[in-house]
Amino acid sequence: MLSEQYTLAEVGALAGRILDEVERAVVGKRQALELVLLGILSDGHVLIEDFPGLAKTLIARSFAQVLRLDFKRIQFTPDLMPSDVTGSAIFSPKTSEFEFRPGPIFTNLLLADEINRAPAKTQAALLEAMQEGQVTVDGARHVLRPPFNVLATQNPIEYEGTYPLPEAQLDRFLLRLGVGYPTREQEWEVLERRLAQRRDEVALEPRAGAEDLLAMRQAIERVHVDPSVGRYIVDVVTATRQSSRVQVGASPRGSLAVLKLTRSRAALQRRDFVVPEDVKAVAVPALAHRLTLRPELWVQRVRGEEVVQECLDSVPTPRAD
Repeated sequence: MLSEQYTLAEVGALAGRILDEVERAVVGKRQALELVLLGILSDGHVLIEDFPGLAKTLIARSFAQVLRLDFKRIQFTPDLMPSDVTGSAIFSPKTSEFEFRPGPIFTNLLLADEINRAPAKTQAALLEAMQEGQVTVDGARHVLRPPFNVLATQNPIEYEGTYPLPEAQLDRFLLRLGVGYPTREQEWEVLERRLAQRRDEVALEPRAGAEDLLAMRQAIERVHVDPSVGRYIVDVVTATRQSSRVQVGASPRGSLAVLKLTRSRAALQRRDFVVPEDVKAVAVPALAHRLTLRPELWVQRVRGEEVVQECLDSVPTPRAD
């Protein structure tokens, strides 16, 4: 389907069908799934941080199936080399020349599983790809075919044998989210569905393709942002820099992240304009991981999410016209 054939109402309807299909595999986590889809629609990368066994990998694989995207998974380990991610030049006896063999990063949707287990040099191999949409190997530039999105996972409680993500790489993720434990009824529904289907894997039906995804992104560019809402975004981000709890606040990249996500959320709601509620819905996952808190607050277990919420509570909401 051509991009000009998409209306924002059609984008919202298609996004709803995508979420409904993914929810056949991931039970009771609609809010988390919506955030992941917002990140993909906004042409951004998503960091999913939660405990083992909470469907982080399943979410990535399910979106790849439903969006009919080329999908590859990298299990990050301490001995993973940068060339294992980007690919390398290999000598060919037939041509007597070095030929580039693409690595798993050449895909549409890349699952970087347990990204904090790889050393900094390998993590840095992702930086250029995530920011520039390309990799450079032996001085040669190789462009990644759009769409290209990284869904990374990490375990927040296990630190042995891990390498914390540097601030520069954390800032490359459009948003960070957690999945959370299911409720009692949701967990029983997981078991009930498993008994009914008599197998582990859930066969998901494709609802869109790579061209549809690119077309949806172009349609989202038509979502209107009133200057009052735009200034509200700026005020919220500025408040993170002025907070007494923060050593380094969110940068203008954080403002752009909120802007992108609010437009995608408006499209999901089948609106052609952004409202302040969109800002409040995405500000925490878009900004919390970009803050550097004061060292003494680690003892008090203050989290970036709490600081962003405080900023949202303190900044006046613009009046609706």
